[in-house]
Amino acid sequence: MDPKKRIVFLTGTRADFGKIKSLIQAVQSPPERFEPHIFATGMHMEPTYGYTVEEIQKCGFPNIYRFINQSSDGIMDRSFARTVLGFGDYVRLIEPDLIVVHGDRVEALAGAMVGALNNILVAHVEGGEISGTIDELIRHSVTKMSHLHFVSNEEAKRRLVQLGEEESAIHIIGSPDIDIMKSPTLPPLQEALQHYDIPFKDYGILLFHPVTTEVDKLAHEVNELIDAVEASGRNYVAVYPNCDRGSRIILDAYEARLRKHPRVRLFPSLRFEYILVLLQHADFVLGNSSMGIREAPFYGIPTINVGTRQQGRSDNPDIINVPANGDAVLRALDRISDVKNMLRPCAEFGTGNSHERFREVLETPEVWATSVQKLFCDIPLHHWNRNAA
Repeated sequence: MDPKKRIVFLTGTRADFGKIKSLIQAVQSPPERFEPHIFATGMHMEPTYGYTVEEIQKCGFPNIYRFINQSSDGIMDRSFARTVLGFGDYVRLIEPDLIVVHGDRVEALAGAMVGALNNILVAHVEGGEISGTIDELIRHSVTKMSHLHFVSNEEAKRRLVQLGEEESAIHIIGSPDIDIMKSPTLPPLQEALQHYDIPFKDYGILLFHPVTTEVDKLAHEVNELIDAVEASGRNYVAVYPNCDRGSRIILDAYEARLRKHPRVRLFPSLRFEYILVLLQHADFVLGNSSMGIREAPFYGIPTINVGTRQQGRSDNPDIINVPANGDAVLRALDRISDVKNMLRPCAEFGTGNSHERFREVLETPEVWATSVQKLFCDIPLHHWNRNAA
């Protein structure tokens, strides 16, 4: 292997940066065999959502390239097209050896497409998962344009094999955000509370995103959710939704009904380490964020998962799934104390050493010999006949 391999990490949201942060740190560590670069776009460049590119800057990473891909109307195909154009120009400029994308966002789809069309190796983190709505279509599309796969568990690997991916290209490393969740350097709770001026001792975390295939229902559903929040008598740390189509409907409802509410602290964004500390000490997570499906169970924190956005993503029995209905949410909130007393931490998505496994894979010469010309790996017909029988 050459002494240095240039690796570009593409990030478009506060969430996916939290997922890949430990991976960037891993390739930045000695011995210096890799040269990390970061292409920051999407929500990171939006003042409405906290201009979180500054949080990336504070991590001390070198080689951060900033690119604005968003339009004021939030139309996803326009963001996708702009990212393809901008990222394409960028990779032709720096000529990376590997592009790393995460998850199921349009930025990841754009990055994988640019890599595939320019014969650059693409690595996809957390493919093979069920994420619902348009996100799932994007996730599986990114898989088909990627050459290497870093997945969370055996179930995700199985799905990639079903999609025709070569088993030798699939590496189970767990979910990288758990590396940071287990870090001994997370700030103390009191520091997080003081930093964000949160006066509550007991609180839930509210995270609710638009379902892009159900925007026509969104105004009703977010107001049902807020009705339950107000009626519950509980305290909440609420965070803005992502920037998908329909986010303005949620933002307008939050600003009208929650901004000045005495039991709610509302934020455009929270630094990843701080929100992890707040999560670790929360009474519950309410909404439809993947945080309630992945991170909360790892800490043994109960989740009330609202609506269809995370449908089918986990069969964890400790997650309370409810429709986007105020009464259903209130009934679930009434059960929270009993559920929390019964919960045990869950390691469905890894144990916290993803960065080590990621680096180990990249240290092998074989991975850099991966062909950019992919073949579809058929599952033998007798396998299907045997299962059908």
